[in-house]
Amino acid sequence: MTLADWLTLIEIAATVAFAVSGLIVAARERLDVVGAAVVAIAASFGGGTVRDVLLGRRPFFWVEHQEYLWAVLILAAISWPLFVRGRIAPSERVLVVPDALGMGLFSASGVGLALDAGMPPLVAVLMGVVTAVFGGVVRDVLCNRLPAALHDHQPYALCAFAGGWFTIGCVTLGVTSTTALLVGAALASALRLLAWWRGWRLPGWPAT
Repeated sequence: MTLADWLTLIEIAATVAFAVSGLIVAARERLDVVGAAVVAIAASFGGGTVRDVLLGRRPFFWVEHQEYLWAVLILAAISWPLFVRGRIAPSERVLVVPDALGMGLFSASGVGLALDAGMPPLVAVLMGVVTAVFGGVVRDVLCNRLPAALHDHQPYALCAFAGGWFTIGCVTLGVTSTTALLVGAALASALRLLAWWRGWRLPGWPAT
């Protein structure tokens, strides 16, 4: 398989993971099925769309691969009755796993596409962070929530940043691009899950 094939697979997995996270947040806010589908689409495609705009990529990745849209819509249609009937509890514990997986995978795809476009390492890492974080920000805004990535003091964007630099380091050391992307995605996701499990916090405002 070529690097392009692996990037496509990574984006498919990330799209599904973030769609699930969007559906969970929508269920917690008790949105209807249309609202849930909109939130799932925004979570899945928000970060990648901003990345494509910044990199000048056309058409956008979800326009080029319309099967991504179909996958999200079908997932929403199938899973929504399970949330409504209480078969799946939209708890924080349920949310954190697909959110972490989507973040790590989208971070890797952003770095990979930026490197493929000839961007320098810092820009590539920042493209990974944008791809990983912005979808969740849009998801939370649509649900009338303060974006968790920006205010809950848990390392989120920082995990994507670390995973991106690890990917760059692997490529610099001669590791194949595919392996570097997969390991970087795994590291970013693992750091996010570890931060949540251990309750790590970034410095914040003192309590008043």
